[in-house]
Amino acid sequence: MKKQTEDMKLSKIMSKMLRHKPEESGLKLDITDGSCTVEHLLQIIQSLPGWSGVKQTDIERIVRNSDKQRFEIHNGRIRARYGHSYQKIEYTPGNPPDVLYHGTNKQALPFIMADGLDPVGRQYVHLSESTNFAALAGSRRGELVMLKVNTIKAREEGIAFYYAGHEVWLAEWIPWELCSIDDEESNSGEVNT
Repeated sequence: MKKQTEDMKLSKIMSKMLRHKPEESGLKLDITDGSCTVEHLLQIIQSLPGWSGVKQTDIERIVRNSDKQRFEIHNGRIRARYGHSYQKIEYTPGNPPDVLYHGTNKQALPFIMADGLDPVGRQYVHLSESTNFAALAGSRRGELVMLKVNTIKAREEGIAFYYAGHEVWLAEWIPWELCSIDDEESNSGEVNT
């Protein structure tokens, strides 16, 4: 259990550095893709009080075991795939499946119905190819409401989708009219639309 707790703490440190506040720790990220060398990240983490014993294998384990596959390592460089709040990472537009999912909660639903799906403090709206992956995010803050996004109509309206890897797709905004509630995957069929 201690190893899981340490891994969770290390994952949160990595998220803060790679997704939200790299400058606070002195981490320098590439402005185009938000990456840095694994070695540079390791040095910064090792400089933190209580983290001098972290090894590259620990970082690699966090990347490999992340339930949401937040990070990726490629050619000695590491980056967060999505979820950035500090700068806008550029992605190449892609063609997603006809339906993508977004997990949210019952309290957020009225705001989404009024304003559409918007990034709320992040750079992009996160969507998923599967309900399982979307439910991980949506159920964290209350009763799960699963939304389906019609990407065919969205693309016809000029909305771009970007593939971030491991089932995750991103968009800058999705109007409510292109969403529907998936009653089968939501915690309650009593959601009013």
